[in-house]
Order: sequence, then C-alpha cells, then structure tokens
Amino acid sequence: MKRIKMYQLSFLMTIILTSCSISSMRAPETLKEAFKGKFYIGTAMNAWQITGKDSAGVEVIKTQFDAIVAENCMKSEEIQPREGEFDFALADQFVDFGEKNDMFITGHCLIWHSQAPKWFFTDSEGNDVSREVMIERMKTHIFTVVGRYKGRVKGWDVVNEAFMEDGSWRKSKFYQIVGEDFVKLAFQFAHEADPEAELYYNDYNEWYPGRRDAVVKMVRDFKAEGIRIDGIGMQGHIGMDSPSLDEYETAIEAYGNEGMKVMITELDMSILPHPRRDVGADIATSFEYQQQLNPYTEGVPHNEMEKWDNRMLSFFSLFLKHSDVISRVTLWGVSDGTSWKNNFPVPGRTDYPLLFDRDYQPKSIVSKLIEEAQKPEY
Repeated sequence: MKRIKMYQLSFLMTIILTSCSISSMRAPETLKEAFKGKFYIGTAMNAWQITGKDSAGVEVIKTQFDAIVAENCMKSEEIQPREGEFDFALADQFVDFGEKNDMFITGHCLIWHSQAPKWFFTDSEGNDVSREVMIERMKTHIFTVVGRYKGRVKGWDVVNEAFMEDGSWRKSKFYQIVGEDFVKLAFQFAHEADPEAELYYNDYNEWYPGRRDAVVKMVRDFKAEGIRIDGIGMQGHIGMDSPSLDEYETAIEAYGNEGMKVMITELDMSILPHPRRDVGADIATSFEYQQQLNPYTEGVPHNEMEKWDNRMLSFFSLFLKHSDVISRVTLWGVSDGTSWKNNFPVPGRTDYPLLFDRDYQPKSIVSKLIEEAQKPEY
C-alpha cells in the first residue's frame, strides 16, 4: 500500500508541475495580459459605463484593460457647474470602479479652456475676472478635486491643450487673464494638493515641431524653477494619412530625452476621409455632412480594414519599441459605436476607430496586438 501511495503522490506531483508549466507558457488572451510589464493598456469610461448601464462595455473594460480615465465627468463644467457647487457623483463611482478592479486611475482634466463652465472666467456682470480672482478659482478647483481623491487617483492631466501647433500660446481665457503663469500655477497647486500623484501635461498633434518644441521648453523651464512635472500625454487622435510614424517617434524621443514619462492618452484612428488635412482635435471644429465623407455606413471592406489594422499595428509596434519611456497607452473609448469620432469633425458619420466593434466584440486587430506584444525584440 505504501508503494502505491508513493507512486500516486509522485504521479500527482508530475501532473501539477506539468500543469503549472503549461499555464506559465500559455499565450496571453487579453490586452492587459499581453502588455503587462511593458505599459498599462487603458480606456476612457463614459457615464453609461461608470454607472453600469452599459454592461457589455463594463465587461470589456474589466477583461481587457488595467487603466482607466474618465471621458467627461471630471472636466470642470461637469464637476463644478456653478461656483462652489461640486458634483462628485459620477467621479466617485469612476474612482470606486478603478479601485475595485485594481486599475491605474488617471484624472482628466483639471485646467482646460474647453468644457469649462462660463462662470469660471466672469464676474456677476459678465466681465472677465481679475488675475487674482482667476488664480484663486483655479486653486480652489484644483485643491478641492485633487484633494478629494488624494492617494486614490494616481495621475492627473493637470493642463490640457495650452499651445497651438506653431508653438505659440493658445489665447484661452486662462492665458488672457493670468498669462503664461497659469500652467505653472496649475502644476504647483496640483502638487500641493497631492504630493504623491503624478502630474502630466496633455495635448494633441504634439508631433508638430512647433508644439513639440514648446512643450520641451515648458518642461525645461519647470525643471529650472523646481516645479514638478512627471509626464507628457500625447493625444493619439490619428488618421490613415497622418501623422507619419517618424513624426510621432521624434516627439516620443524628444519628451523621453527630457526625462518625461510618455503616455498615449486618447488613442483612436479614424478610417474616414478628413475634410481637411490639417484637422486636429479641437472640439470646436465642425464641418458640414457630405455623403462622400461617410463611405462605410454598411461596414468597411476587408481590404480597407486590413489597411487600418496594419497602421494601428505599426503604431503599437512603435509604442513597444519605446516602452522604456511609454508608461501607458489609453484608447479613447471602448467600442466603435460610442466613439466621439462618429460626430467629429463631421457630425453623423459611421466611424470605426477603436479595437472593439459595435457589438463589443474584439476586431481582428486585437489578436494581432496580443501576438505583437509577445515578440522577443520587445
């Protein structure tokens, strides 16, 4: 009997060890498994997903991603619609979701000229407030929002879109009232509100040489003055024709050379033709609907979808190449059906810019990305 038991034990141990070995060799099945150890792979969450109404979207988020950012509910017009009246209902649920699912949580965004409440810049008579009042309002907003989530939100998009493509300052109300210092002050306030949180500058078309160089100068100025900045968010709103991989890589390297973490923060890739080549991500931009600008209402032909796959794969290969400086890649939405690109820059179109289709099924690109991430060169 003892011999039989020893044999059985030995046989059982062999099975367990073999099983463990096979398990460790198993190819990853999800995006977050595939990119683990390289960078976070994240998505933006909309209100329906935060509240659980979009259960299919929630399931994709839990299964595929390990980082989240709020699409809208942390923007100033949403979180402080009237002076002193903060609405944290959705933001609280968003942060709770991230914590319960062990995700890297990013707050987006503290200071942005767009989607800001009108009261932020004016007095009771509708006139611009003084510089002192504007600074105090910025401080109160940042201290209240960042302070509420101190230690829970791991990184903040502190300032969004302060520069133009040529490197000049955007003539926003923040700039007009406070001057260039508004960016520096915002970072100072955010650091004081939560000294442990990472602080990012976020913008689009940062591969434009003018904007790229302005951001690099800002980083150097901050360092010289002892102001904390941890990373640069590169909004990844790209198209089929631009930017080129070389342009994008040059920007990644420029920010990395300044000691910055680089985040691809709002990744989507429109398959639709642009009304103009120079269209960026300024949400104030809009063009009249034209049928020729909406060619895929019934679906995308296989050869065109293959081109989209190849281009998206090329960008992820670039991100993997620079995973020493890229800390996170975040898709701007979960599925094609809920993407803002269906209405920007031309309202009413049918676009296919994300990794999951309108039925929340993984598109062909997903398995290609998982396979790419396992290549030995990365």
